[in-house]
Amino acid sequence: MSTRTIPDIEAQSYAILRARLDTSGLPPWTRAVVERVVHASADLAYATDLVALEPQLASAAAALAEGAPVVADVQMVAAGITSRPVVCRVGDPQAARLAAASGRTRSAAAVRLAFDQVGPGAVWVVGCAPTALSEILDLDTRPALVVGLPVGFVGAAEVKARLRASGLPQLSNRSEKGGSAVAAAALNALLYGLAAPSAADPEVLS
Repeated sequence: MSTRTIPDIEAQSYAILRARLDTSGLPPWTRAVVERVVHASADLAYATDLVALEPQLASAAAALAEGAPVVADVQMVAAGITSRPVVCRVGDPQAARLAAASGRTRSAAAVRLAFDQVGPGAVWVVGCAPTALSEILDLDTRPALVVGLPVGFVGAAEVKARLRASGLPQLSNRSEKGGSAVAAAALNALLYGLAAPSAADPEVLS
């Protein structure tokens, strides 16, 4: 979990967000995730589109604080997670070879390689490739959490529904929207902890 200085522009953004969206009734980790995703996307609809269970978010935050590996489906997701190292094998030539040999997409092949590297107990973050999320579900990954927020008109909503039905600890959304920025934002909320700008924080109100 990171301690960090809140930039003025972020504090102002949170103040505007909370003026337009009442998140005060949400459990603390759910609130942190919802607010950071809305902050990253400027899309208030995520408040009702996101699906998560508070105990699973709390457990994942604890796992991250204890050093659980983080795996991203694409480099754009990894680039948005700046407070710790992230495993992303999609650019690995071995992923291209495995994809060609197995008929998988490169993103799905990268999931296989990443699992070989990190093993059970990782936090998986998918913001781009529905096939990567499908591969996570097909493997016995035994994750600390799966952040499943891929975007797209083909397969994204369906694989997110499959994630919700899987019984795995997860954070997803119901619609076709998502993307690298929101997936990274959701993970960052768990890394930053409950120290996101508070409505009572003078830095927010200034």
